[in-house]
Amino acid sequence: MVKCSVEDPSWLELVRADPAALPFHHPAWTLLLAESYAFKPFVLGLVDGSGRMVAGIPVVEVGGRFRRQRWVSLPFTDVCPPLIAGTGVDSFAAEIDRARREAGIASVEVRARIAGASAGEQPALLHELPLTADPEQVAASFRASVRRNIRAAERGPAVVRIASSESDLTDAYYRLHVDVRRRLGLPVQPRRFFRLLWSRMIQPGLGRVLLADVGTETVAGAVFLNWNRSVVYKYGASDPRHWPVRPNNLLFWEAIKWACEDGYERLDFGRTNLDSPSLRRFKLGWGTQEHPLEYTLLGVAETGGRRLEPPRIVRSAIRRSPRWVVRALGEALYRGAA
Repeated sequence: MVKCSVEDPSWLELVRADPAALPFHHPAWTLLLAESYAFKPFVLGLVDGSGRMVAGIPVVEVGGRFRRQRWVSLPFTDVCPPLIAGTGVDSFAAEIDRARREAGIASVEVRARIAGASAGEQPALLHELPLTADPEQVAASFRASVRRNIRAAERGPAVVRIASSESDLTDAYYRLHVDVRRRLGLPVQPRRFFRLLWSRMIQPGLGRVLLADVGTETVAGAVFLNWNRSVVYKYGASDPRHWPVRPNNLLFWEAIKWACEDGYERLDFGRTNLDSPSLRRFKLGWGTQEHPLEYTLLGVAETGGRRLEPPRIVRSAIRRSPRWVVRALGEALYRGAA
C-alpha cells in the first residue's frame, strides 16, 4: 500500500482510465474539501511492479484536538467506491486496514462497499438514471406526471440559464441554498466552500450550475458535477413561492438534455434519506434505478459510519433564525460533521 498525493500522476491516470470514476474521484474534489475544511488529503493505492497504480481511493484525515483521527473517503460525498483496474486485486480492504493500524488511525470510512470487508447499509438510497444519446428516448421512462410538469414548465415564465460567473453560484444560488438549509433546520456550508467549488470544479469544466429565473429573480438552482461517463446532481435549492411554475422540473430536464448530448451515460440524482419520502418519489418519477447506499467501516468510528444530524432543539433554533445566524452556525459546526 502506498500513500501519495492526490495530484500524483499515477492516481490521475487511474481516474482518467477507469470508466467507473466519478467526479468525486477527481483530485479537484478532494482538494476542494481539504482547502475548505483544513483536512489533510492523500491517496491510498496499490501499485504493480511497473509502478502503475492498480487500485486506489482518495482520502482525507479528519479529527484532531477533541476527536480521534480518522480517515474518510470522502466526507460530504454521497458515494466514492475504490477504483480498481482489472482483476486480481482482492486484498485491498486488508491493505487499507493495515495502513490504518500502522498510522495509528482509529478508523477508515469508505463511502461504498469494498470486497473483502463488511459494509453497513445507510438510512439512504441512491437514484441513477441511465442515459442515451437521445433525451426523448430517456424521457419515455419518466412518469406521465413528470412529462406533464416539464411541458408546463417549458411554457414559462421560468427560463433556465447556465451560470457564467462566480457570483451566480456564491450569491444568486447561495441565497436559495441558505434558505433551504434553514427550512430543514440544518447548518449551511460556508460561502468559501462555494467559492472554491466554482474555481476548482465548475470553472475547469468539472461541473455546471443551472439557474432558473423568473423575470430578474433567480428562483431555483442546481449544481451538477461531471467526469468520465457520469453526471452527479450535488446541490439544489428553490424558492417555494415559485414551485407552481415547476422550475425544478425544468432544471432537471435541461440537465438531462445536456448530459445526453455531451455523451454521458448516467445521471446520479444523489443521496436520498429514507425519512424524505417526497424527495424519493420525485427522483423515482424520472425513471431512475434505486439502489441501497452502503458504507464500509474499518476500525471503530465514533459515528458508526452514519451521518449525524443536529439535535432537534438545534434544528428548531435554525428554522427560526435569520440567514446570518444559519451561516454562522455553518462556519462553526459544518467541519465537525465530516
